[in-house]
Amino acid sequence: MKITKNAFLAGFLIFTLFPVFWMLKISLTPDRLLFTEGIVMWPSRITFDHYYAVLLEGSFPDYFINSFIVSFTTAAMVTIIAALAGYALSRFDFKGKTIIITLLLITQMFPIVMVIAPIYNVLTFINLVDSLAGLILVYTAFNLPFACFLMQTFFDGIPIELEEAAMIDGCTRLQALEKVTLPLCLPGIGATLGFVFTAAWSELLFALMFINRQSQMTFPAGIMNFVTKFSVDWGQMAAAMILALIPVCLFFAYIQRFIVQGLTAGSLKG
Repeated sequence: MKITKNAFLAGFLIFTLFPVFWMLKISLTPDRLLFTEGIVMWPSRITFDHYYAVLLEGSFPDYFINSFIVSFTTAAMVTIIAALAGYALSRFDFKGKTIIITLLLITQMFPIVMVIAPIYNVLTFINLVDSLAGLILVYTAFNLPFACFLMQTFFDGIPIELEEAAMIDGCTRLQALEKVTLPLCLPGIGATLGFVFTAAWSELLFALMFINRQSQMTFPAGIMNFVTKFSVDWGQMAAAMILALIPVCLFFAYIQRFIVQGLTAGSLKG
């Protein structure tokens, strides 16, 4: 049984990582070998020219900076608001609570393309079209409902008796939230932060529709510059996508320690 399980996990790992490996292989393959060498697992000669072109010759450093600003700001705003809203929905009973939760879930039912025109009109009215601030506002609005629902689920899993015990010992509700509940909810906060950051980092449709200036483009929209009417620069496109994976991996490596701390705190206090 253990051998079967390990074989399945190994197969799943290969299936998941092979596209990344193939993208890395394309990014290191010289252009003249890309179509003449055939399908091989590794090129006979490698080059870093595609990475040099992406980093030094084009506007991709600016695209990466724009994407990081938008993604980090969106993730921070959504996580803070969702944590507060999720705590309120989990701990308090108030009039209209069921309606609010239902509306949060209903917002996830509509396809994105259905609301592009209304959102564009709103951004035009407040003069935020073609700006990173407008993109942050849209990403925050679209990621917030699911993040609230996710944080509510995590708060529901934390016994309210822990907060009540802290308040009996003299803590206010805010102090109990800060010293007891939030440390136990670090895995949820980390998961929400990672989910929203990844969603904003990889989002393409809104970035294409609401951003026109090259200086304001994010990475997913900027990568479309490699696709022209008659050709596609596969090498530089693959190099750009490999580089785009690095910030996400570093971000998850950083927040992982908070997730581990939260799990450890939960095992000690639960």
